[in-house]
Amino acid sequence: MAEPQSVTNLGVSPEVERRSRMIRYSIAMTVRMVCIVLAILVQGWLMWVCFALAIVLPYWAVVIANSRGDVKPNAKATAVTAPRIAISADQFREKNDS
Repeated sequence: MAEPQSVTNLGVSPEVERRSRMIRYSIAMTVRMVCIVLAILVQGWLMWVCFALAIVLPYWAVVIANSRGDVKPNAKATAVTAPRIAISADQFREKNDS
């Protein structure tokens, strides 16, 4: 029997992809919380910058978390050739008993 074919071009499993998106979203929301705290603690133009970031970051966090383009498989696919199977027609011919 032929050796089993190797599958090396599969993408990342859904669990790994979901975990990656959750981590990116959590990081963005952590940055947002830091911006809110800083907006309360600082004065002047820096306060307004922190408030602006705290307002805009949830939108960008969702966009970044839902993007799927950056996760790529690590290994390249190798060419696999299937074995050739040959069946002769002699096995299917009727035998003449004359």
